[in-house]
Amino acid sequence: MQAWRNAFQKHLSQHVSITGVTLARFFWAWPVSILYVFMLYRLWPAPLPTLSPLFMLTVIAAALSQIAATALMVSLFQQRNYAAGVGLAKSEALLAAILGVLIFGATIQPLGWCGVTIGAIALWLMRGTVPGEASLRPLLTGLASGLCFALTSLWVREASQLQPDLPFLHAAGWVLTLTIGVQWVTLVGWLIWRDRPTLATLWRRPLDSSRVSLTSLGASIGWFTAMSLQDVALVKTLGQVEVLVTLLIAHFWFREPVTQRDQLGLVLIVLGAICVMWQ
Repeated sequence: MQAWRNAFQKHLSQHVSITGVTLARFFWAWPVSILYVFMLYRLWPAPLPTLSPLFMLTVIAAALSQIAATALMVSLFQQRNYAAGVGLAKSEALLAAILGVLIFGATIQPLGWCGVTIGAIALWLMRGTVPGEASLRPLLTGLASGLCFALTSLWVREASQLQPDLPFLHAAGWVLTLTIGVQWVTLVGWLIWRDRPTLATLWRRPLDSSRVSLTSLGASIGWFTAMSLQDVALVKTLGQVEVLVTLLIAHFWFREPVTQRDQLGLVLIVLGAICVMWQ
């Protein structure tokens, strides 16, 4: 689902601004996420969440971090081809492991650090072949996107852990719905203030915007639920199977050539992530 979401975002970025493509991820997803939580309660009744200040601040931090991550990734698609752009943003899994150690008290064994090193080599390979600023910019953009995605994931897990009285499905569902709600209000408010034509463009392209939203929501339900159960680094590592789908989409849909450096970099990212998983 996420690989297709990224592909639909790249396609939409040819017609809409970066902010508009970022909003498309959440535009139709919010009402559907509310329906998802409603159905959870109909099928499996449970208590309502405790909306403590710490919980809400964690949700807001995750929401804003994901907005930044998405905008950076869309910008990256405009600098590099689709597969390379996704590959650079996939630094998220490795950065999540490092941030987990530095901020959240996790531990990384020697095999895990080996994976981090392999991931760093992969990013160096995928930085581009033109020396200087032109090749440094996509690398830094990809790292920034991966960093923001990693922070989002860590805060999402923290928010889920702050609802110990809820079943994991309900906790993840509430975190998802509230996060998307913050993102929807933030981006719609910004575009009403600064860029109303972009809102009109999204409204006139319901197919493009809705498939970004719905594939994003499907992926997010899986991510948020998994991260309520397991450490972020492990969840994101397992999610590296997306890379294979990414290569297929890049080749068969976008008709983009994937260089040998990018192919090797993608393989090394997966290998590094596996090392982190099996540490």
